[in-house]
Formats: sequence, structure tokens, C-alpha cells
Amino acid sequence: MVPGFNAMELMICLASRYLEDGKTLAVGTGAPCAAAMLAQKTQSPNLIILFEAGGVAPLLPQMPISVGDSRTFFHAVMAAGMNEMMTTCCRGQVDYAFLGGAQIDKYGNINSTVIGDYYKPKVRFPGSGGANDFASFCWRTMIMTVHSKTRFVEKCEFVTSPGFLTGAGAREAAGLPEGGPYKIFTDLAVMGFDEKTKAMMVESLHPGVELERVIAETGFELIIPTEIGRTEPPRADELRILREEVDPLKLVIGRS
Repeated sequence: MVPGFNAMELMICLASRYLEDGKTLAVGTGAPCAAAMLAQKTQSPNLIILFEAGGVAPLLPQMPISVGDSRTFFHAVMAAGMNEMMTTCCRGQVDYAFLGGAQIDKYGNINSTVIGDYYKPKVRFPGSGGANDFASFCWRTMIMTVHSKTRFVEKCEFVTSPGFLTGAGAREAAGLPEGGPYKIFTDLAVMGFDEKTKAMMVESLHPGVELERVIAETGFELIIPTEIGRTEPPRADELRILREEVDPLKLVIGRS
């Protein structure tokens, strides 16, 4: 990694650039929330943030510790509830959602439920929460995660949140609307999805990262385009705002 910022800061800055002004975003806590806050304080002051517990369009003063934290309602236009949030999502009114999980496969399906047999698992995770609703009905899903073979697997052992399921046309055949996985931000690269096959592809490599490393840390065959971009490092203004205004206590970004 190039000196001056760490992997988490890079991923947050990258993700924030994709959040357009005036769009709606369903977000949880942690790094995705930091990306949303950074976007609001830079190029997207009118980004509408939605929290699963009911906060609608808050102007976050500090990093919340949960989706029900009182700060998720600070200067909000509405203090709704979980039912209203899920209904808004199912109506197709949410542009972006940030999700995470223990496993991600080549079609962007996410497992955040179980590793091993469902009834006698090796590991049991928290499950869906609102993630299935967001992945099913939000127009674009984004993921931020560490890049490793244990996470990027050929096939999820359990599909908690649907991506493109088995490939092109599978979402629609299952009765889901268009949309699905959009971008994946890892500590090595930015990943997207091939328009024709809906399989995962490399879009850009981070500073100091070579393609061979990304391939080695992925448990399935990636689509490799003819030309692969190089990720633009965080700008000085992005890092200053992230460190001084978004996460001054370094709860998410840690130490550079």
C-alpha cells in the first residue's frame, strides 16, 4: 500500500465517490456509514441516507454505533420505523444499498447466515436482518470487504442476499426486479460485473497491487478485461475530512 493512507481509508474514499448527489442510500454502521458521511461532506451534500431502524435523511454529526443510535435521527426529515424502511425499499425507492457478508460468489450472491450444514453449522453468522430486502429491491448493491479466498468463493454455502443468482436473467426469472450487485470495494481492487454474463470482473487495481495477487485471493475465475484501470488514491481533502470530521476517534479507519 502506498504510504499516507491505509486500506480502510482507501476503500471508504473510493466508495464515497460512487454515491451521487440526490440519490437514496440504505446503509448500516461502520465503513459504509463513513463512506456515506464522507460523500455528504464532499461531492454529494444532498445524498439521502436511510437507516434500517427508521432514520430518514439525517445529517450525521458523528459516527453512529448502531442503526438505532439516536444520531441516525439527527436533523432527519423523518423518524420512521423498520416497516416503513422495508416498504420504501420494496417500492423501488432506494437507489443504493451497502451490504457485507462472510462469503461472496462470482455472481454477487452473499452469505451472512451459515458455514457448513444449516442445522449443524461450523459457523453461524447473524443472518439477514434487512439485507435480503435491500439486495432484492434496491437498484444497486455495493459491498466493502477484505479480499481473500475465504470470502470470494465459487458458490455460497447459503444465499442470504441475492445477487445475480446463477447469472444473466436469473434475477428476473426468480421474480426480482432489475438491479443487483454494482461495485465491490476491497483492499486490493474495485470489482464490477460483466454486462452480458453478470459474472464478477476486475475494474481497477489499487496502488501497488498487481493482477496476480487479486487472482490468487479469489476462489473463482474472474473476468479480466483487456484494459484494467488503476485506482485513484484518496485525495488530501478526502483524507482530511474523513480523519477530522467523519471519524476523528478512528473507530473505523484505525491508524494510518
